[in-house]
Amino acid sequence: METNIILVGMPACGKTTVGKLLADKLYDYTLIDTDSFIEKTSGMSIKDIFAKYSEDYFRKLEYDAIKLLCNGNRKILSLGGGAFENPDNRATLLKYGKVFYLKSDLDVLYYRISKDNSRPLLNNENPRQALEMLYKKREENFNKAHFVVDTDKLSENEIVDIILGSMYETNPQS
Repeated sequence: METNIILVGMPACGKTTVGKLLADKLYDYTLIDTDSFIEKTSGMSIKDIFAKYSEDYFRKLEYDAIKLLCNGNRKILSLGGGAFENPDNRATLLKYGKVFYLKSDLDVLYYRISKDNSRPLLNNENPRQALEMLYKKREENFNKAHFVVDTDKLSENEIVDIILGSMYETNPQS
């Protein structure tokens, strides 16, 4: 298995948690959370980048990070929720790894983020509505991943097992 594993999905779908579990099982893989990578390399939180510069500026940093991080193999990349929206990011990610969309129910996502104020795109009067709009906007592109894993009725370990089992499939969904 000589490829990258790329986890995409909505905020709070479990990308970071599943990534950590995968890294525990695949000792020769390196886990990289792109948002954390951007925060570390920029010296600013995502929230501060959005506030001080803009979402467009953040997306440029994200694009640069993805280009850099897709170089080489044996990485587990956990992407920010909006990274897969950019067609150039999507093409790079689909080319240099197996992309897994961790699909979660909107109500589950909202429950998980309801007390988290670190998500700039959801910091408004009606975060539920904002999340629903993001979900509807991003769903079409998330479904372009090689694999869609419906996480609602699965444990984190079952999700990991599905991903590991899928790594050997030669004909993922188009």
